[in-house]
Amino acid sequence: MKKLVIIIGPHAVGKMTVGQELSKITGLRLFHNHMSIELTRKLFDHSEPEWHELNGAIRRKVFELFAKGDFEGLIFTYMCDFDMQSEFDYLDSVIKLFEENGAVYHVVELCADFDVRLERNKTENRLANKESKRDLEWSEREMRKTSKEHRLNSYDGEKLPFKSYIKIDNTNKSAAEVAKLIKDHFSL
Repeated sequence: MKKLVIIIGPHAVGKMTVGQELSKITGLRLFHNHMSIELTRKLFDHSEPEWHELNGAIRRKVFELFAKGDFEGLIFTYMCDFDMQSEFDYLDSVIKLFEENGAVYHVVELCADFDVRLERNKTENRLANKESKRDLEWSEREMRKTSKEHRLNSYDGEKLPFKSYIKIDNTNKSAAEVAKLIKDHFSL
């Protein structure tokens, strides 16, 4: 059965890196959120409506191709504002597209201490895959600002609208350990 795994969490928590490791051990393909961001930012500024339109269109097409195509499944990473219903509506629309095409879904929320995330923000893998994060001074400033303005993790014990969900504190876990936990928990 086709699978959709959505990995959510704040900046530099390890969504992409965990997704890379999960892809290795499950055969699911990874579409991390910066794959579309890095392309669209070469054409438009993030503040321009055209950036949002193009980024959304790319993502919708990728989801459609994977949901309807002959693929084992997809891993998608996303930074979600837990205080915005529109974020849950967006994720629900992605989930429904896959479910309508016979897939099952799983949502993984990652959380980690802020100081650990600041260090992860500088890792070689992150900088190699996310050109926009290479200005470390800007990136750290953006992390701090966004973390103050938005709720990027759920509250402990908060009921989320996902049937298949796990929250993992990966402060002291490697990406490979977390990927194995996810694979085992959801029997991927």
